[in-house]
Amino acid sequence: MANVDFLQIGLQLAVLIVSLTVHEAAHAWAANRLGDPTARLLGRLSFNPLVHIDPVGTVIFPLVAITTGLPLIGWAKPVPVDFRNLRAPRRDFAVIAAAGPTSNVLLALVGAGVFAAVAATSTNEMLLELVFSFVSLNVLLAVFNMLPIPPLDGGNVLIGVLPASSAGLVERLRPFGFVALYALMLTGVLWTLIGPVYRLVLGWLL
Repeated sequence: MANVDFLQIGLQLAVLIVSLTVHEAAHAWAANRLGDPTARLLGRLSFNPLVHIDPVGTVIFPLVAITTGLPLIGWAKPVPVDFRNLRAPRRDFAVIAAAGPTSNVLLALVGAGVFAAVAATSTNEMLLELVFSFVSLNVLLAVFNMLPIPPLDGGNVLIGVLPASSAGLVERLRPFGFVALYALMLTGVLWTLIGPVYRLVLGWLL
């Protein structure tokens, strides 16, 4: 049983790392397309997980979540963006921020197609569980990251679309963003916020 548990932990962690790698590469790709090569020049426009991994957010925190039964959520190293290279800084930064969650939605759509094909042609429960985990994790990452709390992508999108005066107020909350997120996680309020949307989207896909 221990071997099975370790295998499941390894598979879930692998799925998370792949999903976060695509997420960060999407940020880098969008930034490069919009005129800022900073991430590309730093090697972040890559599907190599090693350039994106954050030891705490990509490894330690997810392992704690997996082993304690908490929702599997993690993060990678933020992609650097130089606003001076963007033609319309606030708008373009919002697009760059949205690129990450959008990539997770696209991965979930592809995964849902694979799940339907596998379910129709195979009875391999481990394979079905792996593909299901891939879909559900990418839906969760998309929904979680679109919470309107900086430094999450949703907060950055919000700053980009609000009027400048309101965006400044939200920007001042950035130093306290992770504190707020940890508080939401520890109190269970986070799942109350994202759970209904996660289940709705997952239900549509599967």
